[in-house]
Amino acid sequence: MSKIDIRQLENRLINSSKSIEKKQFNSNKDFGQILEKIQNKDEEIKFSKHATERLNSRDVSLSLDEMNRLKSAFYKAESRGVKDALILMDDKAFIANVQNKIIITTVNKEQLKDNIFTNIDGAVII
Repeated sequence: MSKIDIRQLENRLINSSKSIEKKQFNSNKDFGQILEKIQNKDEEIKFSKHATERLNSRDVSLSLDEMNRLKSAFYKAESRGVKDALILMDDKAFIANVQNKIIITTVNKEQLKDNIFTNIDGAVII
């Protein structure tokens, strides 16, 4: 390596470390807030792209109460060791990966009839 290459590399390292320091110390959040955000992220239910498309195409929306009921279903399934669950809630059904807290797909009342659900190891009716 020539002197120019070493200086360019040195400048890049110095500049990248400064930007990292700014990102770390410019935050007005304290450690407790950051920790709480991380913990809440693990509790959030996520929807796969497929599930989101199904909700939109079937014009299905979920209220805050229904989201809380889904969380409750996840906790119940998890406490029993269920990995992939069918969650039945009123006139909606959800196939969920419990460990990753992801709704894989959704089905409404019309699609529930004459339907077979495979690759699940538990069901939660809420």
